[in-house]
Amino acid sequence: MRRWLPSPLLSLALLLMWLLLNQSAAPAHWLLGAVLGIVAPLLARPLQPHGHARLRRPLALFRLLRMAAIEIVRSCFNVTQIILLRRSADVNSQFIRVPLDLKSPHGLALLSCLINSTPGTVWVEILPERYELLLHVFDLHDEAWWVETIKTRYEQPIIEVFETPETRGDRR
Repeated sequence: MRRWLPSPLLSLALLLMWLLLNQSAAPAHWLLGAVLGIVAPLLARPLQPHGHARLRRPLALFRLLRMAAIEIVRSCFNVTQIILLRRSADVNSQFIRVPLDLKSPHGLALLSCLINSTPGTVWVEILPERYELLLHVFDLHDEAWWVETIKTRYEQPIIEVFETPETRGDRR
């Protein structure tokens, strides 16, 4: 079954999305949506070298996404205020390094999306030999605050969501 339907929930979601976008429940749309739901995950399978992500604690994921949405909105206001009300000479753009305990490729991808979605921050690079994140901050005032924020507000909940106890034990 997994060979022809590698991701049943994704297939069902694609079928439902197809029906909603076409605003029709005609048999032809059901058939085309089902074909889309089967073919798209099969074509996308080579793009997932690490397999499917297993969500260990979905409620932690929802709390993380809620907190991230609040941070994104707050950061939008802060960056807008900096751009409109300050001189460019007063802005302190800096690169900082954040040591990471997170090893899951799916967790790292989520962390990257959250950081890059937040105005004023950009994920520049991850240094794989040391698991350090190189981060650019638009207006840096306290590097320690940024490191603590990334580690406690983002990294810890992502570890809860994606990593198993066996994976967590692999740390240096």
